[in-house]
Amino acid sequence: MVSYWKHYHTPETVEEAIAALRGYDGRARVIGGGTDLLVETRRGLRRPFEAIVDASRIAGLNTIERDPQHIVIGCGVTHTQIVNDPNIQRHGACLSESCGVIGGPQVRNAGTLAGNVAHALPAGDGSIGLLALAGEVEITSTAGRRWVAAKDTFVGPGKSVIDRHREVLTRLRFKPTGTGEGSAFHRVMRPQGLCLPIISMAARLTVDGDRIVAANVSMGPVGPVPWFAEPVAQALIGGPATDAQYEKAVDVALSNVTLRTSKYRATEEYRRTMVRTYLPIILATAAERAGAKR
Repeated sequence: MVSYWKHYHTPETVEEAIAALRGYDGRARVIGGGTDLLVETRRGLRRPFEAIVDASRIAGLNTIERDPQHIVIGCGVTHTQIVNDPNIQRHGACLSESCGVIGGPQVRNAGTLAGNVAHALPAGDGSIGLLALAGEVEITSTAGRRWVAAKDTFVGPGKSVIDRHREVLTRLRFKPTGTGEGSAFHRVMRPQGLCLPIISMAARLTVDGDRIVAANVSMGPVGPVPWFAEPVAQALIGGPATDAQYEKAVDVALSNVTLRTSKYRATEEYRRTMVRTYLPIILATAAERAGAKR
């Protein structure tokens, strides 16, 4: 039987996790559910590690909480917990929807949103949902704790500003949608199931009557990192919550994204068609949930 690590640590506190990582000086790796990392290691895409530090059992970080301004998600929270949480269903619908299409039930029961974000894949579904909500992540190290916009953590495919050999992504948070706000997510994938997404898109809109007054849009894979689509958001803001406005946003999106033909997923042309087909539906759904008048 092949072993992919020599030591496996299950710290009960963040301090214990940081100490364990420090002791291996870059030769250990943090995991949440490990659903991506272990598959990649078995396929030879990642080198074996001296040690694994499992953050999923850290006390107090496997819960979803509400503070005065945010919904806060601990690093040990699974996709299934997010999908089933009433607060997120109501005030972060696109995140609940995005986590609900990840893998199968077994993967969702083990995998975590923190791992999805830290793994930094261009089309991590949970990441797309969190970006649309303008989410933030808390990074903890020997230097202390800092909150960083989730969109700023992605550097390249599988590359993050989070040093996963020395730092722990401890919590994630977003401001819940309230009156006049709504969000939505959709993923296009091949019909066999459990496949990588052809395209995933999410949006959060704030409306006043029939006008869009604030917007976030996210998308992937459309380049080396998930796209926080600021040009698309700007094209929406100030306009009416109508199909014509959504089509304008699609034109802006397609003029700014880098779509490519993938041997195992789809052609560039097909992906462009899926953006044109589904982005207006996502925007209309988010606007409807926000209470837009039509």
